[in-house]
Amino acid sequence: MRKFTTALLALSTVAAFFPRQVMAQTHVEHGVDRLTGAFPKVLEGKRVGLITNHTGHDSKRTPTIDLLAGRRDMKLVALFAPEHGIRGALQGRVNFERDEKTGLPVHSLYGDTQKPTPAMLDSIDALVFDIQDVGVRQYTYISTLGLAMQAAAEKGIPIVVLDRPNPIGGTIIEGNIREDGLETFVGLYPIASRYGMTPGELAGMYNGFWKIGADLHVVKLSGWKRDLWMDKSDLPWTGPSPNLPTFEGVIHYPGTVFFEGTNVSEGRGSPAPFEMIGAPWINSQVLVDSMNALRLPGVRFTPHTYPIAAAGRKFGGETINGVKLHVTDRETYRPIATSMRLIAMIRKLHPNDFQWRASPTDEGVENFSLDRLTGSRRIRAAIETGTLDDLLAEWDRDAEKFREQRAPYLLY
Repeated sequence: MRKFTTALLALSTVAAFFPRQVMAQTHVEHGVDRLTGAFPKVLEGKRVGLITNHTGHDSKRTPTIDLLAGRRDMKLVALFAPEHGIRGALQGRVNFERDEKTGLPVHSLYGDTQKPTPAMLDSIDALVFDIQDVGVRQYTYISTLGLAMQAAAEKGIPIVVLDRPNPIGGTIIEGNIREDGLETFVGLYPIASRYGMTPGELAGMYNGFWKIGADLHVVKLSGWKRDLWMDKSDLPWTGPSPNLPTFEGVIHYPGTVFFEGTNVSEGRGSPAPFEMIGAPWINSQVLVDSMNALRLPGVRFTPHTYPIAAAGRKFGGETINGVKLHVTDRETYRPIATSMRLIAMIRKLHPNDFQWRASPTDEGVENFSLDRLTGSRRIRAAIETGTLDDLLAEWDRDAEKFREQRAPYLLY
């Protein structure tokens, strides 16, 4: 027995000295990391415009702007900023500016226009796209990609996508395919809400399935596999916007984003946006008990009271009653179905306080944000009439239909 105990202590000592072997991570290279050995010939000698933000960097965190500006075989002449700006710190409208370091013009794709205009592309021979996405249709960066591809095709110039991992993996597909007539910047093309593709793969599907006709080139990832979540790789993580500072928030975001279509806070302005939801009138304990009683796969709920910063969109300056979501199993957790049931439960428990949130800027989408966000005209009625399970089952069929549609465009 003493020898056995001594052996266990020895093994523990070895493990303490080699923690990285226990916490081994998969080596992955971004598309931008591979530029040295896989530089696209279509960029050689060209004047290049780069669509990027603070997430556009290599595995050593060297900005893609610096990497391209330093090359002698091409000339970086312009930058394009998506939502949240070139440094990812803005809320709301993004304006034209000059990049402080390079002096290059930074054209806004989240202001007067969301698509590069002919004037913006006058002095550009090729476009490059390098932005970290979150794997969800409602996140506007992939709409920026689609519109940039359209603009490139219309001008007849190539567009290069420096590929990046889907941070929440490429195997799980969830949610509906956006309905026709509900095209918005949070639903440009009819893809599944959680689509399980990299930006490069999605660009290929945009180009092939919807026939954009762009001269598309993808610098592929190295080492990434479809079942790999980004925090299990050795790549550094950069929060893609001020509203998603944590990787945990990204895991919940495919579902909790839909609280933007209600008068319940999605956690913006709190210490953990999209990881928790709340409102002053919610009875947290009752809601938690009701949700845990459903025994939804891969998730548990706890009561949580939290402050909202004064600049928060809802209940700014207040401390509100909420619920925090905790992932217990990533592979079985379905954030979209979970959040839809959570919305339905809040409406059931607080019928006099819960409200749908209007979206006055989108007159053609029945003036409701949830319609706009989900790309569905039927979700509110399903919740109100108690037929949500039927609609979610239909959405599951949508997801499987999309799995078949995307198959020819997968690169990994």
